Amino acid sequence: MAKGTIAIEEAIIHPQGVEEVERWTTFLNPPSSDAPPKLTMSAHSSRLLDIHEKRLQAMDDEGVEYMLLSLTSPGCQGEADKEKAEIMATESNDYLAAECLKNPKRFGAFAALSMHDPIQAATELKRCVKELGMFGGMVNDFQSFGPNSEGKSYYDEEKFAPFWEMVQELDVPIYFHPRFPIDSELEKGGIGKYSERRHMLGAGVSFHLDLSFHVYAVCSSGFLDRFPGVKIVVGHLGEGFVLPFSFNYIISPLFIPFNLWRACHWINHPFKKGTRPCKQDYKYYFTHNVFITTSGFFSTEGLKFCVNEIGLDRCLYAIGVDTPYENVKEGQDWWKSVDLSEEEKDTIARRNAIRVFKLPLEE
Repeated sequence: MAKGTIAIEEAIIHPQGVEEVERWTTFLNPPSSDAPPKLTMSAHSSRLLDIHEKRLQAMDDEGVEYMLLSLTSPGCQGEADKEKAEIMATESNDYLAAECLKNPKRFGAFAALSMHDPIQAATELKRCVKELGMFGGMVNDFQSFGPNSEGKSYYDEEKFAPFWEMVQELDVPIYFHPRFPIDSELEKGGIGKYSERRHMLGAGVSFHLDLSFHVYAVCSSGFLDRFPGVKIVVGHLGEGFVLPFSFNYIISPLFIPFNLWRACHWINHPFKKGTRPCKQDYKYYFTHNVFITTSGFFSTEGLKFCVNEIGLDRCLYAIGVDTPYENVKEGQDWWKSVDLSEEEKDTIARRNAIRVFKLPLEE
């Protein structure tokens, strides 16, 4: 097809993973909601299982040239058993690589990674890049571990140094994607902050509140000073890091209107600067190591703000085909309406992705 957009946060599920995805039915489409019946999890599962039929047809119809596919959230991060998570990663990566090989001009992939063992994660990432031809890795926020999945590993911990070293060596990005909280934090009557506030789960509130903590942690950990070649990609227009208020997406007051400025002002204060683990502030890392995408956040004013705040070359296009609420047509309809120059739109929707992920496509 003719040159079109490149969408880079587009989910699939492994055929053996349908049961796990079905667990999230009550969060994505609660029985008491007024959502139409077509937005059931079964329909969602069918949509994510499909790669070469309806998905490809929608890409052709709407002008999407290429998709980078990834295992849907929570993926391996939701598996608390180390051995099972590593098997899930290997099997999912082999499956997705084989599917992409059926149509390599239209599909590429991110590696699914179990983050229980940073050295194993680094080894699997290397296998996926060097042997399977993948273009980076996807992690769905923290790694669950321990009894009842109560443990949480965050990737700013020192034990993850070998992983970040491998990321720099391979020169591929790691995409940070949100996930739902662990089960015990969702139990009715429990102490979890969302236990009685399930309406706040998901893309509207919990995803950007929870994942932004993790990205802040990695940016300020010192790893990006030790491994300055590391590239991190964050969806949903940076999970609220740099955005003003948008009526198209509910932004927590914590991020209104210029949280990146406020976070830098705070961490640069003399009483913080002398003890912080990082050499630079958050704005530095967002303009040197971090890229953001438009996945599931179709706000033109929000995108323009991000372009002005961190630069055109750090903003990439994505649709976010990973929930029942975003689809190819909706994303493309919005993109066609965005009133940036054609040069700017081509940079965001094509050239940046080709450059950052080293895609085998013509600019």
